[in-house]
Amino acid sequence: MSKEKMEIGAISKPRFEFRSFGRCFCEAEKRMARLSVPVPEKVWERRSSEIYIVSRTNDINNTKIRDGKMDIKTYVQSVDGLEQWNPLMKGEFPISASVLSNEVFPAFKVGNLPELGKETYSLEEFLNMIDEHPDLQAVRVEKIRYGYMVNDTICETGEVYINGAMVKTINSESTEVEDIKKTIRDLGLEGVENINYLQAIKRVIGMTKKSLAN
Repeated sequence: MSKEKMEIGAISKPRFEFRSFGRCFCEAEKRMARLSVPVPEKVWERRSSEIYIVSRTNDINNTKIRDGKMDIKTYVQSVDGLEQWNPLMKGEFPISASVLSNEVFPAFKVGNLPELGKETYSLEEFLNMIDEHPDLQAVRVEKIRYGYMVNDTICETGEVYINGAMVKTINSESTEVEDIKKTIRDLGLEGVENINYLQAIKRVIGMTKKSLAN
């Protein structure tokens, strides 16, 4: 069976991903740029502002909000240290109380959930409930991402501002595990910890006592 050809921005079957965060991936970034095939101009540089909702008791559901829309992905499995995530739910504000109680708040895996007395809630009202919960935190994340394609894997480097604190990120993702492993070797990233966004944010804000990759 022929493997699926990766296209940046295209919908594919669930991908595996290597990603890391730290202060500098300078040599790997240079190699990524040199090894990359040409990519569409629209992915040369992308900027976004997002809000991640992190929970002290959850490491498997990744919740983010961008442009008034909520996206939750859930961890599926790891293969050779590479993580696979699938969509869990998508929603848009204003959002119904039933969706919040049946899908959103259960994803955070916390107790002491707020009582929902209204039929719908705005983004501001939702964030107020998050701020009032002792085990939840809304974190503002700004991203500047630079897209590449190496070994038929979708790659990027970037600057990520987590509540204003800037860290560097680098990644490779594909439906094919072996292609990502080859890219990791080619970029000199063997032995570098695979850190997803959820883990990186919790480390930067001090919710977990771990450092980044460097």
